Amino acid sequence: MSLTEARFHDLVDATQQAVEDIFDDSDLDLDLENSAGVLTVRFENGTQLIFSRQEPLRQLWLAARSGGFHFDYDQASERWMCDSSDEQLGEMLVRITLEQSGADLEFEEL
Repeated sequence: MSLTEARFHDLVDATQQAVEDIFDDSDLDLDLENSAGVLTVRFENGTQLIFSRQEPLRQLWLAARSGGFHFDYDQASERWMCDSSDEQLGEMLVRITLEQSGADLEFEEL
């Protein structure tokens, strides 16, 4: 069963809020901007993460220094899963945040 448009937006909104909360609670010097459904995380060293919703595909996209990643929502596990590697969003964010900022943050809820 595919996601309805409303459910998709609710899931992306909740995910972006959770990401914002985790970064807000960290000791990192960064800037967060959420505008028109796009969440941008700018690290002190100038690198950034950009989360955007792709409504027609019902995907959450992540742009990072290491590349672009597309996530489908897996209703069975209730997690966003990378469509090319089957890595969970939370696992990937741990790795990418460490690579880009040197910080080891927890994204278990994602």
